[in-house]
Amino acid sequence: MNVKTTILASLFLGIGLFPIHAETLMTESMIVQQTKGIRISGTVLDKEKTPLPGVNITVKKSTVGTITDVDGHFYIEVPDKQSVLIVTYIGFKTKEIVVGNDINFNITLDEDVEALDEVVVVGYGNQKKLSVIGSVQTLEPTKLQVGSSRSMSNNLAGQLAGVIAVQPSGEPGYDNSNFWIRGIASFSGNTSPLVLVDGVERNLNDLDPAEIESFSVLKDASASAMYGVRGANGVIIINTKRGTVAAPSINVRVEQSIQAPTKLPQFIGAAEYMNLLNTLQSDPSKRMFTKDQILKTYYGYDKDLYPDVDWIDAITKDYANSTRANLTVSGGTEILRYSLTASLYHENGIMASDKTLPYDTQSKLNRYNIRANVDLDLTKTTLLRFNVGGYLQNLRKSRSGTDEVFSAAFETPPFVHPAVYSDGTIPVASSNRPNPWAISTQNGYYHSGRSKLESLFAVEQNLKMITPGLKAKVTFAFDTYNENFVTRGKEPNYYSVAKNRNDEGELVHSILRYGSEFLDHSSNANYGNQSVYLEAAITYNRTFADKHAVDALFLYNQRSYDWGDIQPNRTQGIAGRLSYTYDRRYVSEFNFGYNGSENFAKGKRFGFFPSIALGWLISEEHFMEPARDIMSKLKLRASIGSVGNDNIGGRRFAYITTINSKASGYNWGYTGDTYRDGVQEGEVGVENLTWEKALKMNLGLEIGLWDELDLQLDFFKERRTSIFMQRATIPTQIGFINNPYANYGKVDNKGVDVALNYNKRFNKDWNISFRGTFTYAKNTIIERDEPESIKGTYRSITGRSINTLWGLQAEGLFTEDDFENGKLKEGIPVPQLGSEVRPGDIKYSDMNNDGYITAADEGYIGNTTDPRIVYGFGGNINFRGWDFSFFFQGTGDAYRIIGGSDYFIPGSGQGVLGNVYTNYTDCWTEENPSQNVFWPRLSESTNMNNNRASTFWKKNMSFLRLKTLEIGYSLPKHITDKICAQKIRFFASGNNLFYFSKFKLWDPELATSDGLKYPSMRSLMLGVEVNF
Repeated sequence: MNVKTTILASLFLGIGLFPIHAETLMTESMIVQQTKGIRISGTVLDKEKTPLPGVNITVKKSTVGTITDVDGHFYIEVPDKQSVLIVTYIGFKTKEIVVGNDINFNITLDEDVEALDEVVVVGYGNQKKLSVIGSVQTLEPTKLQVGSSRSMSNNLAGQLAGVIAVQPSGEPGYDNSNFWIRGIASFSGNTSPLVLVDGVERNLNDLDPAEIESFSVLKDASASAMYGVRGANGVIIINTKRGTVAAPSINVRVEQSIQAPTKLPQFIGAAEYMNLLNTLQSDPSKRMFTKDQILKTYYGYDKDLYPDVDWIDAITKDYANSTRANLTVSGGTEILRYSLTASLYHENGIMASDKTLPYDTQSKLNRYNIRANVDLDLTKTTLLRFNVGGYLQNLRKSRSGTDEVFSAAFETPPFVHPAVYSDGTIPVASSNRPNPWAISTQNGYYHSGRSKLESLFAVEQNLKMITPGLKAKVTFAFDTYNENFVTRGKEPNYYSVAKNRNDEGELVHSILRYGSEFLDHSSNANYGNQSVYLEAAITYNRTFADKHAVDALFLYNQRSYDWGDIQPNRTQGIAGRLSYTYDRRYVSEFNFGYNGSENFAKGKRFGFFPSIALGWLISEEHFMEPARDIMSKLKLRASIGSVGNDNIGGRRFAYITTINSKASGYNWGYTGDTYRDGVQEGEVGVENLTWEKALKMNLGLEIGLWDELDLQLDFFKERRTSIFMQRATIPTQIGFINNPYANYGKVDNKGVDVALNYNKRFNKDWNISFRGTFTYAKNTIIERDEPESIKGTYRSITGRSINTLWGLQAEGLFTEDDFENGKLKEGIPVPQLGSEVRPGDIKYSDMNNDGYITAADEGYIGNTTDPRIVYGFGGNINFRGWDFSFFFQGTGDAYRIIGGSDYFIPGSGQGVLGNVYTNYTDCWTEENPSQNVFWPRLSESTNMNNNRASTFWKKNMSFLRLKTLEIGYSLPKHITDKICAQKIRFFASGNNLFYFSKFKLWDPELATSDGLKYPSMRSLMLGVEVNF
């Protein structure tokens, strides 16, 4: 084809010449003659179904070609059915199409993201990345489809800058992570971000990663202000997969994994425990165990009479497993496009079970997800969209909770009794003491069923007949959730601990408590919840004179959420956005939300939440042209805005004063035997009740180098005000029975988040990539209604972070120099915590300077259990058919106070309660009077001085974990073609394989003070993915 002619034709058509001019130009100037053959026709459109004029269409390995007219139509003759059409257009990706048996084609071209800025999902719509000046972070859905965990929130930490996530447990069905966007900014209300799935408020963990097409996080006010009273904690926007114009495609992915705990607490054996207890008893005549007992226990002489039970091992299995399978079918025509995703997940837990029983107490989770998206073009300008999805989940486990079982395992020493005697009887130490193995395996089972149905119906109308770029959309969504529970419980017969055998060799013991022969039955079903959502929006997107780009949106929405309360929770509001970009360099944006909530009184339910943002694309300036080969992008942006939170905590409708009709009553009547309840004022209504308000500021910098390296850096600050709380400084003389509530609290939250991405392609067979994120967020309480006499002291929370740890300030351990004639030297504060102190015990600071250590010396000791730092880094290497990836995730500045029970410190359970951690030798002794030890002086009974919460027990729970490691191989195309497959990939991966941490006793991420909790799991997985 004559290139000059093609360019001229495209140029003329682009500036709007009358259609006949283009046709005349094409017919008169086209010097390429079409050969005789098959005559075909077609239309070329963009994704918005707008015809594309001037598109070049040529026959591959031929000089035959044509261009589309102003309506996107074309006609061409090709030699035969094997001919290949090459469709090219400036700003769009080139597409090749085999003619085959078709004679009419509808061709949709995709924008070339290398030539034009890609589209980013933002609040209530999409924007070109060029014009996005809010703090928005996106993540490829494949990055969420890693590991063997069912819960998608477990894969967030470290993946997205600004997102902080912690997984407190690994138990199937209860392993969801707690996550926040840019930390915690309220000590009263809800702190979780708003999660929108296809524009509707839903639960992140209800989805399977295979359903997701795009995943975006809106972090600053510019990005989230339109959500008004729901956007204070940030917004996560998820779009599910939709069909495309293509032949039907099928994707199947199957994974099988084997799992084991990342780390469980390790306890010493029975004989070693006995020796320790004897050592701690200074009076030989009072020692609990003889050498004969210890030796027989050590050598396993009679495991019934001299047991040595690792209770953690008794209640758990070494391994568990999981299976995941996904099926995705998609495709469509210009008129109808579809996407169907179905997922299966099965997981067995590590809790032990008794195979001899007719019922199963093992932890088992089965979950089925399904989602279907259908897009139907009713006309060239009208799109009908239908989306239905949901899940069915069944969980089966022991009737006893895992926390209860693990606590019993820690409470029971290894030498008390075996899990079960050789004659099949089950022992307990006493009638009120548990047998850990028995309560896990012999107490019946619990079954829960949960199901959810999500539906969405939307109509999108292109109003280009009124003016180009104008569109309207109406969305209606209905969701319903239900759950039910069945408990089948029973108790076994429990026997006393056997001390010897009779002449026949039988154990001598008696029954302590009779159980039940049959399983009982109880069932329950909750109300569940229902949600109805309606949204109507109009958008306008147009560029004038190639320099003035305008993007506008106006929207109305309302939602009703009914969970069986007195009445549903209803919200309503309007939102808007106006963005203007000049010459691809200067961007300004105004967003607002005007929202209302029934949580507040009439006349005070609505609030206005505006934001403004400015951006400067320095890299697009003319003076940057010499450096453009090096600096491909340089953007500076800033935003400030107000958002709100209507989920403020406390009781609902707190503006109404309540009456307590069950107050202390009185007796009356002739005999005084008639009782009547008293009536008194309940909670005083909050007259000016309002939502939490957050003023957010953000300063961001985006740098791109060599079209390979991208850096996004954001500094943020937030002032949260009107936090709903109960007043603490109201004088009692006022006469309130209960102190009133008010929007009184204030919190500052500030920090930085960084995202780094590097991609380098050396050739078609070889490329590498690297990514990393870093988030630091620290909150400070400005006002929590503390008395002025408390502020600034060690007992004041003002100026500290939310959830700051509480306890005594430890100075170290007492030494011999602190004592004189067995008593503390004069001037040293005297502990009055319940135990007489000796060298090696914990020494505390006298915070109130009264000369004594008491509970009055307790105060805030700094740091929180919530990590202030979360980071992650990983990389990918692809070479021909091989691929390799890894990802590390870590947290920093996270602390926890461990211990607290009377038998946590080794030996302190008097031989009746507690187990001993294997590091017990790292303790203070007279031979090792070191201050740098894990344990203080050990004792044979509870030391009330040493087991108090203090900085001595405050441990750094920071860690760096290898989250994923994966290697895969894709079969060569000449092999996949033989079975009509597009791609076949085999892969092996590991999840949570190991971690580094200063804390060694158990997995530091677990929400536990003694390690006795269902652990996080590491896994090895094999899988295959096939595309047809």
